Amino acid sequence: MSVILCTAGYDHTIRFWEALSGICSRTIPHPDSQVNRLCISPDKRYLAAAGHHTVKLYDIKSTNPNAILTFEGHTSNVTGVAFHCESKWLVTSSEDGTVKIWDTRSGNVQRNYTHGVPVNDVVIHPNQGELISCDRGGNVRIWDLGENKCSHQLIPEDDGNVYVWKMVMRGDLTSIIPVCKFLAHHTYITRVLLSPDVRHLATCSADHTSRIWSVDLSSPHNVQPGDALPSAAERDPAAFPLETTLHGHQRWVWDCAFSADSAYLVTACSDHYARLWELGSQSIIRQYNGHHRGAGEVAVDAGEDPDADEIAAAAAVGNAAAGHDIEEKMFDQIGETWAPRSEMLTRYAQLVLNEKGNAALTPEFF
Repeated sequence: MSVILCTAGYDHTIRFWEALSGICSRTIPHPDSQVNRLCISPDKRYLAAAGHHTVKLYDIKSTNPNAILTFEGHTSNVTGVAFHCESKWLVTSSEDGTVKIWDTRSGNVQRNYTHGVPVNDVVIHPNQGELISCDRGGNVRIWDLGENKCSHQLIPEDDGNVYVWKMVMRGDLTSIIPVCKFLAHHTYITRVLLSPDVRHLATCSADHTSRIWSVDLSSPHNVQPGDALPSAAERDPAAFPLETTLHGHQRWVWDCAFSADSAYLVTACSDHYARLWELGSQSIIRQYNGHHRGAGEVAVDAGEDPDADEIAAAAAVGNAAAGHDIEEKMFDQIGETWAPRSEMLTRYAQLVLNEKGNAALTPEFF
């Protein structure tokens, strides 16, 4: 199947692009609200668009611009969405403080988990038996779907560093082991993403850049199932090396997506552009211009994921100043093209989950 590249944002449209030519091949109106998150189903048949209160499901191959199903039940912005591996159900997170599992055939809610504070993202573990979600209070929770309860809770420090952790499965138990820490940006971090081959970590920021970090899987802290857990003395962190900083964005960089071979990165920026970067040359090889307001979300699916023996989950967690001050600063940065992003006004977290193996958690302060 050809590359599926989608972008969306605050102009109430979803756009499909020809990745190489940069031509917009299709535009879907999303009149009800802005789009907070995009997700392509594993079978590449459907696109889920998370907005205000609802998630709309679109048939990618159809020329019908209308959603084929709308998931209704949240009472505030939907901040995260992810598909089950066979697209039988999907999970969402919301600023209403809940994580919900939905039947993709009926659109009904199957389960509901409560954080008590706004939830900023949720992902599905590749074993399909656990969810990982994070909230504005800086908490990361692991939900055991078999036991139907929260099995782990992690509250990272907000001391200005990015922390990387691993999830090691020992039978039915999950151990969370610290790996390393490093300072990624000196201002807001808006997205953290591991590449499909789990060799690179991308971070997006309000400093108008995206940075690529080298993930060292040969680290002595790369604990495998069955290995003895490292002692506190053995867990001294070492930073991931910075590979490159991608300059060229004019405003905040909100989202990014790797190509299947991990050689390219697409970024979405509030300057209205999405950009395709060749990481080897650190150059922009295509710009996608068509949104009339900020492009805040991007989704790419370029075929089968490469075989990987690692799983990575990343979270950005932090503390912001008083909401009013942050809101004014955000308008200074992004002008009138974006409404203030409420998840930036207080402590928050984001998650990304990759393919099978280990997991990483990365908190960041503002």
